[in-house]
Amino acid sequence: MDEGITLQNEPSQSLDTQTQIDEGTTLQDEGISESSQAIDHTPKKWRSVNEIMAQCNMCIVEPESFEEANLDKSWRNAMKAELEMIEKNNTWTLVDRPFGKPIIDVKWVYKTKLNLDGSVQKNRARLVAKGYSQKPGIDYNETFAPVARLDTIRTLIALAALKEWNLYQLDVKFAFLSGVLKEEVYVEQPQGFVKENEEIKVYKLNKALYELKQAPRVWYDEIDSYFNKAGLKKIPSEATLYGKTSEDSGILIVSLYVDDIVYTGNCPKLLGEFKTDMMQHYEMTDLGLLYHFIGMGVDCKSVVTLLVVNERLCKEDGNEAANESEYRQIVGSLLYLTATRLDIMFASSLLARFMHNPTRKHIGTAKRVLRYIQGTIDFGIEFIKGKTNTLIGYCDSNWARSEDDRRSTSGYAFTLGYGMFSWASIKQNTVALSIVEEEFESAAEATSQAKWLRFVLEDFGEEQVEGTPILCDKTSAIAMAKNPVFH
Repeated sequence: MDEGITLQNEPSQSLDTQTQIDEGTTLQDEGISESSQAIDHTPKKWRSVNEIMAQCNMCIVEPESFEEANLDKSWRNAMKAELEMIEKNNTWTLVDRPFGKPIIDVKWVYKTKLNLDGSVQKNRARLVAKGYSQKPGIDYNETFAPVARLDTIRTLIALAALKEWNLYQLDVKFAFLSGVLKEEVYVEQPQGFVKENEEIKVYKLNKALYELKQAPRVWYDEIDSYFNKAGLKKIPSEATLYGKTSEDSGILIVSLYVDDIVYTGNCPKLLGEFKTDMMQHYEMTDLGLLYHFIGMGVDCKSVVTLLVVNERLCKEDGNEAANESEYRQIVGSLLYLTATRLDIMFASSLLARFMHNPTRKHIGTAKRVLRYIQGTIDFGIEFIKGKTNTLIGYCDSNWARSEDDRRSTSGYAFTLGYGMFSWASIKQNTVALSIVEEEFESAAEATSQAKWLRFVLEDFGEEQVEGTPILCDKTSAIAMAKNPVFH
């Protein structure tokens, strides 16, 4: 094995079980409040968003069709603004309808964008292509586009807090419209904005539209090419992470999450030049200091415990079937929230096992998690400046808790300086025949993650010289890791 990964007991037990396994990592024992308002329910033939918002500030109405949106001036203006941006961006060219070429239809999608406090920021109309009608090899080739791992973003936040660096955020407007297409793609003229006397013509796309199969890929190729020209080098451990250094030891680190850009560093000059160049090259919104990246709000009667003690879930529990769409929406939102709430990681992963044919018991458990979130809405992760930069890991598992296949669940979490920044709850791939085996597999998962995190930190210029301690609560698993010859 590599040198430097060590298994140890936690401080309350004997420390003489320490052993080196592989470079850089050490294993140790771990020790909807309800509200009501008077609302006029008098029926009306047409009601604008402004009317409804004036009567009830909790109600957001979004048009479901062009005909409905066209009745409201704010939505008409939003559609015009979208088309103006498309024209300004040189996204398409009006041409005669080609013979023998597939023509992709387009549609309008309407969304009300909210501020963090729930108030309306603006109405957004987006013109999207019906990408589901595209054919591979004809309309598109490669579609894959990498997205930043949330572990990487949290690592960056933890490092910035440790080093007392400011984190900034930029939002790329119409990001997917900036990617230059390699394929020959034609779309119909959008509903409500067909050119007079040119109704039979179509648009030839120079750049991507939203919902095209290749749109994420061409945007990634575009921004990756620009970063390379700007002197930003791709960091090997992450395809969406870039870095740049100056002669005076200044450093700039940039993380790309689709059309959101988070950047930090120790050199104000590099930070300023990067922002200026980006805003000159793309239509950008400067969001300033990073305050909010991902989030979720829930309104319900709260509870203080996440799950019912000793309650086990299984696929066939004898209860009647629940609404599958509703269940998937709840669990999907919970999984999204685990980006910042490690305390719901296990429960969310458990609920995700029952996406197909959920029962009333499953959806009841999911709603209990929502109630727990309401009761802990002020929970978060605190990163404190000036702390030690030592990477520390924790791992644990449960044995044969799955009622369906008797497999165990592994979990791990890592800190850098102070706050947790990397965590996971993973169902093991095999059936463990003993507690020692399932604890050892959990430790192996944590060790693998520790190695990757060490690579990332080294790319950030924060190499972990000393071994990384990983806290585990099973002495027999530590003994197996110390001497695995007979196992």
